[in-house]
Amino acid sequence: MTSIPAFNTLPTIASSDAKNGFAALLERVQYHAETVVITRSAKPAAVMIPLDEYARLLEAAPDPLKALENHFDDMVARMQTPAAKAGVDELFAAAPKDLSVAAVRGTKSRR
Repeated sequence: MTSIPAFNTLPTIASSDAKNGFAALLERVQYHAETVVITRSAKPAAVMIPLDEYARLLEAAPDPLKALENHFDDMVARMQTPAAKAGVDELFAAAPKDLSVAAVRGTKSRR
């Protein structure tokens, strides 16, 4: 059926049968806590799971934005240090000539 071993042990239903007997399928899933693989052309196309199982999956899944949020918070914290603040003050106090010299120096050091 598929390379996912768990699928091979689950009950299956053809998509046309699922469509024609949706109320019965919903009853199997909702009241009997069955997980059912819905197939199309004899290949798994979808899985219908009980709502409480879906809620457990959501709770177990990591928050996709949490790592990004932590990275952003760390960056902001580094920008709030006295050294970083002094660097920003120095940058805004610099004359245009000093900035151009620093920019040229910066490009040379990256080569």
